[in-house]
Amino acid sequence: MNTKMKPQAVSTFRDQQDHDIRDLYMESLHLVERLHRRLLDVIKDEFDRQGRSDVNAIQALLLFNIGNSELTAGELRSRGYYLGSNVSYNVKKLVDLGFINHQRSRIDRRSVRISLTETGQDIAETVAKLYERHIASIDKVGGIGTDEFTQMNKLLQRLDRFWNDQILYRL
Repeated sequence: MNTKMKPQAVSTFRDQQDHDIRDLYMESLHLVERLHRRLLDVIKDEFDRQGRSDVNAIQALLLFNIGNSELTAGELRSRGYYLGSNVSYNVKKLVDLGFINHQRSRIDRRSVRISLTETGQDIAETVAKLYERHIASIDKVGGIGTDEFTQMNKLLQRLDRFWNDQILYRL
């Protein structure tokens, strides 16, 4: 029995695999983007329910990510705490609103250190409580348990590493 595939059949099989991967990759990209927007919608909805319009979802998420840390604006992006391109605008806005303290570093006067004010900590706590409510019900209501999260996180980390390599090694 001859198990060799004809060249045309191999090409057609590869074309179908490439097409399948393309469709799945594009769907994944769409889902990642949509999930981030949906997270912002969920956070906005939480603040709307509380009648708070003094902070938007992006700013609330930024405050949550800062938490108890004291860092520079540049560290917000490098640590992945802020995904947008206008970090300085949002930091300035949060300082003006009284959610963030900022002061020049004693060591490097060009550097500004930021931390949350008490009001900023209240906003961060609101987001933390929202997440805790989600954690308490996501397995029962959403049907997503530890095994699914473990697998999803591994896959997302691999995708992150792949994209990072694309940038670092210009692949």
